[in-house]
Amino acid sequence: MTAAGRPIREDADIESSSDRYAGRFAGPVGEWFLDVQAKITLDCLSGLPSGAGILDVGGGHAQVAPALIGAGFAVTVVGSDPSCAHRLAPWIDRGECSYHTADLLALPFSDQQFDAVVCYRLLAHSIDWPRLIGELCRVARRRVVVDYPSRRSLNLISDGLFVAKQRLEGGTTRRFLLFAPKAVRLAFEQRGFDIAAEAPQFLVPMVLHRFLRSAGLSQAIEAPGRLLGLTRWLGSPVIVRADRAGPSRGDHAAE
Repeated sequence: MTAAGRPIREDADIESSSDRYAGRFAGPVGEWFLDVQAKITLDCLSGLPSGAGILDVGGGHAQVAPALIGAGFAVTVVGSDPSCAHRLAPWIDRGECSYHTADLLALPFSDQQFDAVVCYRLLAHSIDWPRLIGELCRVARRRVVVDYPSRRSLNLISDGLFVAKQRLEGGTTRRFLLFAPKAVRLAFEQRGFDIAAEAPQFLVPMVLHRFLRSAGLSQAIEAPGRLLGLTRWLGSPVIVRADRAGPSRGDHAAE
């Protein structure tokens, strides 16, 4: 609750759904970021039937929904404010996905309504991330896919670089919470989900790749870390797939 007694809203997705935020992913390097994210996401959702229902929580950034639609999933996006639908307008207008405005910590959907739930760019800015994970798990029948910045990475020096990062990214960066993988795993286990796959995306901080402004150079810099296994242990952000435990899961873990 706020000092005035009003409930605090989970509304970090308003910023990540803005055109200003989308500018962080413009150009070849940004496109490469999103290509890496899309490939991992679809790998995490492999095994789901064609037409499976996917809920994209806080997905007004339109970074994930187009790939999900292209893969043949039935996509629903939920955001905290009507403005969060702005970047999704082309897909909504064509009837390729639906959009709902709702309280992200009290989703207006029934238990296990969706085959899977995806939530990117939100956990690190959440006002109550364990509760958010609880809601994602509640409405997911089979699995949940989220991303988070890891403590086991160069993000540990992020506070010292924050001012420089703001200047480089045009003031669009925000402070964010770092997560220990064990804490994320425990949060899912407490809600009946097991971590089936973890995929750290980049060894070098994304802000440095943006500074280089060369997707080819960035890929070359990342290649040794992937080959040596360093990205797996020290990379960030981490995309996690969590499967509902028990017979209802019915799928093999993505490799």
